[in-house]
Formats: sequence, structure tokens, C-alpha cells
Amino acid sequence: MKNTFFSILFIAITSLFYAQEDVAIKVNIPKEQKYQFTPIIDIEASAVKNQGNTGTCWSFSASSFIESEIYRNSGEMIDISEMYNVRHTYNAKSWNYIMRQGKIQFSEGGLAHDVMNSIKLNGLVPESSYSGLLNSTKNYDHSKIIPELKTVLDTYIKNDKKSNFPNWKLAVDSILTVHLGKAPEEFIYNGVTYTPKSFLEMTKINTSNYITLTSFTHQPYNSTFILNIPDNFSNGSFYNIDLDIFVKEVDNALKKGYTLALDCDVSEETFSSKYGIAVVPKEFKNSEKALTYIVDEATITPEFRQQEFENYNTTDDHLMHIVGMVKDQNGTEYYKVKNSWGTDSKRIGNGGYIYMSKPFFRLKTISVMVHKNALSETLKKELKV
Repeated sequence: MKNTFFSILFIAITSLFYAQEDVAIKVNIPKEQKYQFTPIIDIEASAVKNQGNTGTCWSFSASSFIESEIYRNSGEMIDISEMYNVRHTYNAKSWNYIMRQGKIQFSEGGLAHDVMNSIKLNGLVPESSYSGLLNSTKNYDHSKIIPELKTVLDTYIKNDKKSNFPNWKLAVDSILTVHLGKAPEEFIYNGVTYTPKSFLEMTKINTSNYITLTSFTHQPYNSTFILNIPDNFSNGSFYNIDLDIFVKEVDNALKKGYTLALDCDVSEETFSSKYGIAVVPKEFKNSEKALTYIVDEATITPEFRQQEFENYNTTDDHLMHIVGMVKDQNGTEYYKVKNSWGTDSKRIGNGGYIYMSKPFFRLKTISVMVHKNALSETLKKELKV
């Protein structure tokens, strides 16, 4: 009887030990977590649009940014015409291509400052007065515009520059009118007649208030330089700052109620419009998993960022609009980024927004455009803005 008792006691204690060990093991194994996001900062922005079959993300991004700036100043959300500034920028690109004798890229691409350049010269127009869509067309398609423009420009460069024909400026204008429509010189908005210049005055947008920030090690910090990327055809200047400060300034701008136009690389497998996520997994094997589950992310140094830029792993693929910040269930922060690829739920997640991790931002961002008043006083003094 005594031996039986001790046998039962031994079995009970042993079972309890292994049960406790099993619990401990389960506690130590991290459970896979699907993303659960909570808003932190959510700044007013217009509805997500679709740039269609065009390379004009730069205008959709900057126009959305301007719309939020108008709203910040006036409380009124005005739908700005993306194609009005696209049309004028195509003209500017044509002139640049001619004067450089065809020795540069000629494409649909551009940057946020190209929209600012166009606004400064040509004013603003609401979407209701110039959509750039003709004959009841609902989707943008510029696949024929650039080839037709380039044919005219190349012909002039090679054959006709010494003759009176053709006048390439008239030919370019004609092509743009055929595909985009004639740009309005006057229009009515809310019962008031405006020109593009007077409409700009009404919105109180001052293009000189906006600057572009970046962070690269091949130029001195707290200085300006022309970033040599293919779409910077207009030789726009960038303010170069330390990478940690770059991130802090973006955070501070959002906290102060300012949005930012974003230029970044979206070619990575872990940038997904379908899942609405952009992250940089620490381990490549987690790339697919990272679209759905939280994974450890890589530490991005200025040196690694520079390396990826110089070896072309980071290029200026796409422009979007940072309009806020969210956090996951662990408190990790992500930027809320408005895209311009539509809202089709079958292929687009998060209603057309991307939740971008800070490691992804540190590695893949080319630049941001922001109102200079969004900057910290310290940086303003450093940059003299």
C-alpha cells in the first residue's frame, strides 16, 4: 500500500513538473500576430484617386498634398486638377528635352516640385474645370502621349532646327489638346469667375513656403544640392539632413498637423498595395509573411541607406502623400500613406492607403516635401529657412 502511494505521488509530481514546463515553453514561444492597427494621427485628406495608366503619381501626390494644405489654411477641401499641372509640366519637359538636344530621359515621370513650379507659373484649376478626360472617358491613359511628343521633338532636333517648319511648340500643344483637352483660361467655381492665377490667390497657397528634405551621405548635411535622379529633370534642390533628424522632422510635422508629399521606392516585395503594408523584414525568408504578420525589421543605418541608393536598389519609383500615423498592437508606429492606385477592394488593401514602417521609410524614401513652418526651430536655423 505504501509503495503504491509513493508511486502515485511520483507520477503526480512528475506530471505537474512537465505540465509546468510545457506552460513555460508555450510562454516563451512568441505567438504570430496579424497586424491590428490603431490611428494615432489622422490629418484631413481628399478621397483616394486612381492615376490609371500614367506615370503621373508626382502630380497626384503633390495635388493631394496641396488639397490638404488648402484645407489646413481654410477648412475647405477643394478637388484640384492633377492634369492641369501635368499638361504644363509636359510642356516644360519638352522644352528641357529640346534644349538638351535629346540627351536626357523623356518620360511621364516628375517630382513634387514640378507641380509647385507649374503652380507658380500657371496657377491652379479645380478638377471640375479640367479633368484631362475626354469623350466620356473615365480612366487616365497616357501611353500614347509621350511617344507622340518624343517623335515631334526628335524630328526637330535631328532635321528641322534650321528650318521654319515644324514649330515644335505648336505641335506639342496640339498633341496635348488632343489627349487632355485645352487648358482653361477662365472658369466658374462656386458661382465666382476665376482665372488659374486668381484661383491660386483664393487658395492662399504660396509656393515659396514649401521645401524638399532628403538624407544622403554623399553630400554635407544641412546643405542644399541637386539630387541626380532621372525624374529630376528640372534640377530641383533638396535640403540634406541627418537620417535620424529626417525621421524626427516627419514625426513632428505630422504632430503639428502638416502632411508631407513623399517620393520613395516601391519595387520591394514587402511593399504591397494589396495588403496595404510596407515593411523591411530582418530576414528575407519572412518577406511574404511580413505582409500579414508582424516580424522583426531590419535596422537601417545611413551607410546602408546610401549603399542601396548607389547600387540602384533604391530608386525614385513612386510618389504618395503621408497623411498620418498608426500603431500596431505592440505600439510600433507606421506612417499612413495615401496612394493613387484606386480603392478596388479586390486588389487594394486599407482603402487605398499604405501603412509604412519607419525602417521602410528610412531605407526607401528619396525625399519629402513639406511646409517650412512644419520644421522644428532648430532645423530652421540650421537650414536658414
